[in-house]
Amino acid sequence: MESGRDVALRDGRIVRVYDTGGADGLTLLWHHGSPQTGAPLDPLVSAAAARGIRLVTYARPSYGGSTPDPGRDVASAAADVGQVADALGIGRFAVMGASGGGPHALACAALLPDRVTGVVTLAGIAPLTDTFDWLAGMADDGGLRAALAGRDARAHYEESAEFDPSIFTPADWATLAGTWSSLGADSEKAGAASPDGLVDDDVAFVRPWGCDVTQIVAPVLLVQGGQDRVVPPAHADWLLRNVPHSELWLRPADGHISVLAACPVAMDWLVDRSANLS
Repeated sequence: MESGRDVALRDGRIVRVYDTGGADGLTLLWHHGSPQTGAPLDPLVSAAAARGIRLVTYARPSYGGSTPDPGRDVASAAADVGQVADALGIGRFAVMGASGGGPHALACAALLPDRVTGVVTLAGIAPLTDTFDWLAGMADDGGLRAALAGRDARAHYEESAEFDPSIFTPADWATLAGTWSSLGADSEKAGAASPDGLVDDDVAFVRPWGCDVTQIVAPVLLVQGGQDRVVPPAHADWLLRNVPHSELWLRPADGHISVLAACPVAMDWLVDRSANLS
């Protein structure tokens, strides 16, 4: 995995990108959670290498060296990713996103239908809707509630926000202490650098996304932990009922982090779907 490169976008912004390169098979573009730096995480690199997958990760605006994009919506990720793929000489690719990365992966599928071959979201949030109690079951919904009042309110909330360890299950904590320790370290690094990426993510989640997930034509795999206290299972249920060509892997004993253990087999799922398209 390269140390990272800056890709210049048409509007003058810079996006920090990481690319394993070299693989002749599937290219997978990873959408990181909130907050993360966008740097590649060890379990993803290992799983991709074992499957001959070219793994590309990038930092959303205000994360990990990427230029801020004030007022961005979820859909803006598709334009950024399309330009990143062009810069790397990538035509078609699959997308995978965890937690806050899930909506951005779905946006790429909705807006880049000729390029995205398959989608996986893990513990991904659904668009704000009144068809179910969108905040119910979240152990700490303060950030999203503040975002409903606008960016200034969300930024003000962040000034005094404290991490609530109860949002993670014992299985989550065990995962962070083990296989996915790189995720915890990366999240701390992103949080210490700036709150802006997290604030902008939350505001984007509670506003119109700028894309219609009901129009996605690529196959979609939703992976959801039954014990998730950050993004409850009702979000995956809504996505399953509203996103065409979607299927749900419900992992009853998993929480928000431990569900990431499904990443390797989810990659297998994407490889199979890509082979069916060739």
